[in-house]
Amino acid sequence: MVIKVFLASSSGSTAIKKKQQDVLGFLEALKVEYAPLDIACNVDNRTWMRENVPVEKKPTNGIPLPPQIFNEESYCGDYETFFDAKEDNSVYAFLGLPPPPGSKEAQQAEKEFILQNGPVKNGTVEKKTTENGTVENKIIDNGTDETDTVQNKMDDNELDENRTADAEVEDENHEADKLKATAEEVAQEEDEEAKEEEELRQLEDEEEALEVTEDEEEEVAEVGESEEEEDE
Repeated sequence: MVIKVFLASSSGSTAIKKKQQDVLGFLEALKVEYAPLDIACNVDNRTWMRENVPVEKKPTNGIPLPPQIFNEESYCGDYETFFDAKEDNSVYAFLGLPPPPGSKEAQQAEKEFILQNGPVKNGTVEKKTTENGTVENKIIDNGTDETDTVQNKMDDNELDENRTADAEVEDENHEADKLKATAEEVAQEEDEEAKEEEELRQLEDEEEALEVTEDEEEEVAEVGESEEEEDE
């Protein structure tokens, strides 16, 4: 199965370029093989894409814009539906590919399988259709009930989630303590500044009072000298 991504290499739209880069970058991060098909320089690619996008998925003008994603001949979706699948951890289902073991999507699929079908016991025949259409039978008999294995995985996931939640709470408490300490430091600085301002005002008042006293003394001295001169 080949994932085909139809894109425009010479698009003048910044938004389209960004969407194309997002899709290709995420596929590369997941190590999903894909074939980029340029519709700007290849008329056949452009025509095929426009003809194979479902009518209900086309815009009002009838011309779908890149990027458009296909699995072989099957239409997967455009950027918006790809983004939604990415947010829901269901990109492999969106692409029509089996999720790799251990991935979040695979774990979610296991949980949904148990909820819908109940536990899988030893001796159960599991049928799997390969890419060439051959049906393979697999007998689950590993000495351990597969339900227990899945349950253990679910328990481990819940434990990890709890640990993550505890770590987040600790981080929040740490941040709150830092904010509290910062607020106390700011309050202390403000108090110190207020004290300094009060001391400065007191010094200014004392200086003004001293100046007034000196002026009064000078006036008294001048009056005394005048009276002495008059007496003479």
